[in-house]
Amino acid sequence: MTRSRSHLAVAACSITLLLMPTIVWSQSAEVQQRVAALKQSVAHDQQSIRQYEWIETTVISLNGEEKSREQKRCYYGAEGALQKVTVSETPPPQQKRGLRGLIAENKKEELTDYMKEAVALVKTYVPPDPARIQAVKEAGKISLDMPGAGKGVRVNLRDYAKPGDTLSVEIDPASNRVMGLRVATYLGDAKDGVTLDVRFSSLQDGTGFPATEVLVANAKNLSVNVTNSGYRKATQ
Repeated sequence: MTRSRSHLAVAACSITLLLMPTIVWSQSAEVQQRVAALKQSVAHDQQSIRQYEWIETTVISLNGEEKSREQKRCYYGAEGALQKVTVSETPPPQQKRGLRGLIAENKKEELTDYMKEAVALVKTYVPPDPARIQAVKEAGKISLDMPGAGKGVRVNLRDYAKPGDTLSVEIDPASNRVMGLRVATYLGDAKDGVTLDVRFSSLQDGTGFPATEVLVANAKNLSVNVTNSGYRKATQ
């Protein structure tokens, strides 16, 4: 009976391992190749996107209610820096008077600062930075998830921008193009957990870009939705 149970346990373990996605760790040749291809793909997209301009729409919601909406025209200037010009934005609400107004204004300023930090945090991870990818690789903090046929390969980078965060980049296994990002990070301290989900699309010339970016900060019931659209060759 004991031997039979032992055989069953081994068989169950073997089946579990077969069903689990294959995980390849940071020092393997597969990881080295995937990381090199990812860095090349990201660098190519960042260079190619410089010939375009587009509209960035940022919507910030609190407790499920939209609080602000802003659209900016984005393009790269002559010196290579990304320029953003506001096209439209939600007008600020009328300020209340008296003590209640002062308290409401203080809360608004605190929340506004938090919103700005949340928007800035999105830009920390989007687009991925080849230099940071290399730093994580050298630190031995990269692994691959190989989910199987028909699914993207995930490159997982630990401690990418902050201690304890994780950036998972989903790439097409054939072309090594970025398909999406998933980020687990935080604002302020580790208790203030934040998730970021980004989906990528491609332009006609194959240039990849982040089409949608959704950040959720559960501690504040806050969400930031960024949409990039209307791409066209820049005229400046």
